Amino acid sequence: MDYNALSAAIQAYTENNFPDTYLADGSTVTSATQIALFVVQAEARIFNTIQFPSLRKNVTGTININNKYVACPVDFLATYSIAVIDAAGAYTFLLNKDVSFIREAYPTPTSTGLPKYYALFGPAVAGAVISAELTLILGPTPDATYTTELHYFYYPESITTAGTTWLGDNFDSVLLYGALVEAYTFMKGEQDTVKLIDDKYKEALLLAQRLGEGLEKRDAYRSGDIRKVLT
Repeated sequence: MDYNALSAAIQAYTENNFPDTYLADGSTVTSATQIALFVVQAEARIFNTIQFPSLRKNVTGTININNKYVACPVDFLATYSIAVIDAAGAYTFLLNKDVSFIREAYPTPTSTGLPKYYALFGPAVAGAVISAELTLILGPTPDATYTTELHYFYYPESITTAGTTWLGDNFDSVLLYGALVEAYTFMKGEQDTVKLIDDKYKEALLLAQRLGEGLEKRDAYRSGDIRKVLT
């Protein structure tokens, strides 16, 4: 399902084309803007409920000698894994710790070596300007320049701007019912209708979760075939 089909389905299910809204300050919230908001809200809810492999990125970068801070990518949400690669190509996966642990274990920047730990540190600020939304702190401070490989979670581009997405192509039901929950909430719909749509959303979400956190993380060789006994 592409975005045009999704938008048309939302209007058909709700029997509402969400006419333009004129605000007191003279601005206008268009029908297209309202419908797009329902979809974006639904996407955020789905992506924060299910860990689809399609929500992960893999990037390589460089950490510099004597610099214990690493800037996160601009679309970074959370770490899946981070590894340091030495000159021989050997991978060392870092362990996630609190900033306080790293400060306690390596209290001075001169405590150098191959990094073993990392923590989410916070924004990088130069003067009054935030130069990076989030950074990682490493422990110990790198004693050389290393390559890093970061797997991280991110929000993929919304179907409202991309037109088509993995979620829309592979699990359009959860996206549709998620957007309808937002639409009926906006409309202050009847409680029985809202409950019906919410139940359909949760049903679709459960099936999507079975795919994203079940089938996509197993295979027959390791886990064996699924066996179900009918009684």
